[in-house]
Amino acid sequence: MEHVIGVDIGTQSTKALLVSKDGRIVAQASHSYQVDQPKPMWAEQWPDVWMDAVKHTIKGVLAKANVQASDIKALCVSSLYGGSGIPVDQQIKPLFPCLIWMDRRADREVQFVRESLDLEQLQAITGNGVDSYHGFTKMLWLKHNCPDVWNKTHLFLPPNSYIQYLLTGEIAVDHSSAGNIGGVYDMQQRTWSATLLEQLGIPERMMPPRLVASNEIVGGMLEPMALELGLVPGTPVVAGGVDAAVATLAAGVTEPGNHVAMIGTSMCWGFINTDVDAKNGLVSMPYVTNAESYNYMFGGAITAGASISWFREQFCQEEKQAADLLDDVDVHELLELQAAKTAAGANGVLFLPYLMGERSPIWDSNATGTFVGLSLYHKKAHLYRAVLEGVTFALRHNIECGQRAAKHLDDRLIVVGGAAHSSLWMQIIADITNFEVYTIEQEVEAPLGAAFLAADAIGLIDDAGKIKDWCQLRHRATPNHDNRERYDETFAVYIQLYLDMKDSMHRLKHIANRE
Repeated sequence: MEHVIGVDIGTQSTKALLVSKDGRIVAQASHSYQVDQPKPMWAEQWPDVWMDAVKHTIKGVLAKANVQASDIKALCVSSLYGGSGIPVDQQIKPLFPCLIWMDRRADREVQFVRESLDLEQLQAITGNGVDSYHGFTKMLWLKHNCPDVWNKTHLFLPPNSYIQYLLTGEIAVDHSSAGNIGGVYDMQQRTWSATLLEQLGIPERMMPPRLVASNEIVGGMLEPMALELGLVPGTPVVAGGVDAAVATLAAGVTEPGNHVAMIGTSMCWGFINTDVDAKNGLVSMPYVTNAESYNYMFGGAITAGASISWFREQFCQEEKQAADLLDDVDVHELLELQAAKTAAGANGVLFLPYLMGERSPIWDSNATGTFVGLSLYHKKAHLYRAVLEGVTFALRHNIECGQRAAKHLDDRLIVVGGAAHSSLWMQIIADITNFEVYTIEQEVEAPLGAAFLAADAIGLIDDAGKIKDWCQLRHRATPNHDNRERYDETFAVYIQLYLDMKDSMHRLKHIANRE
C-alpha cells in the first residue's frame, strides 16, 4: 500500500501523520517545545528544536504503523510562519534564532520603512503593508542590531526550507512562505522584488533563488538522514508551505470563496482570492495549490489560544487541581461548564485580546489587552467567557475587512485547531460571525494538508479537489438570533473601545519600557 507522511512544524509542537493514498490516517505523533521569550514582546526559536521534533515525529509514526520503508512514497513539511527566517552562513549553519511571527521587536524598523519608502508602491507590489509582524522588518532589525550576524548571513531560510535542506541538501522556498515575508516579494510576478530589496537595503543574494510551488519536490532524501529516520534514500521531499494555508487546504478549501479560521496559539482566518488589496488590512501570499493564480488572504489575532492559556495559567489554579483529580477531564471543560451558564456578552464584560500587540486589521504592536466593564458582581466564569468572545470579536473584525476584498464568501465557516474542541466556543463563533460553523472530523489540520501535498506531488492523486475526499466536515453550530443581536451591539463597542483607548495603551507601554 502506498503512503505519504505529512509533517507540520508549529509554534509549540510538531505533528506528523502517516496517511494512505486514499486519505486514511494510519498513525500520528507529536512532540512539544517552547518559544523563547528573552524580553517582553520578543519571540524566537532555534531551528535545532524543530529538527529534533521532526525526527521524533517521523520515527514515531513509523514505529506505530505496520508499513515498510518502501511504502512511504513522499514526505512533505509545512511550518509556522518563520518571520525573518533563519539567518544562515555559507555552510547553512544558523547564526541566530529565528524571529518568528509572534515577535514584535522591530518597531523602529517599521518606522524606518514608513519614513523611507513609498508605501503605496510597497503595497501594490507585495499585496501587504508594513508591521513588525512581517519578516522583512525583522530582517532589518537584525541588520540594525546584530551587524556581526548580518555580515555573515548568506541566506534567510523559512523553517520548512531549512528542514528540507537538512533532509535533502537542496535549498528552495515555496511561494506561500516567500509571499508571507512581505516587503520583498512581488505578488504579481511571483518572485523576489529587486526594486524593494534595493530600497530596503537587503541584498538580493540573501533571498534563495529557487522558488517552488507547495506541491513541488524539493529533492530526494539524503542517505544518512533516510537511514536515521527509517526511510528509503531518495524518498521525495515536498516543499509544503505556511501552516495556516496548509491547514486551510486540509479543510477542503480549493476554490475562491471558501474560508477557514485556524484557531490555535494564534488565530488566522483566510480565504482564496484571485486579487490582493493591502488596503483592507489583511495579509496576502500565494496559495498552496494553483499558486500561479490563487492567493491566500488572511487576517489574524496574535494571541487567540494564547489568551486562553494565559487566563488558565494565571487565574485557574483551583480548576487545574480539580482536573488533576478527575479522570479524562480537562481544565477547560471545567471552565466552560461555568462560562456556559453566563449570558452572551458575559454580563457586560469585554476583553480586548491584544496581549502581544495585534496584527490585522489594526496593526498595532503597542496595543495591549484589557478587560472593560468589571464590577463586584462578576466572577471568573464571566471573564473566561469574555476571553472567548473577545478572540471571536477579533475574528469577526478580520472577516468584515476580508468581505471588502472577497468576491464572495461561502455561508459556512470551517474552524480548525484547538478551539474546535470547545462546543461553547463554536456556538459563540456562530453567534458573533453569523456563519454556520463546521469543523474537521479528523482534528489534524496542517499535517493532513501537508500529506495531501506530498501525494499530489508524486501523482498519487490527480486533482487538488480530491482533498474533499480526505476530510470529513462536521456541523457544530447554527447562529442564535437573540445572541446575534446582543453581539452586534457589543461588537460595535469592541471596535470603538480600541480607538478610545489606543493613546492610553501606547502611553502605558512607553512608561513600562522606561523601567
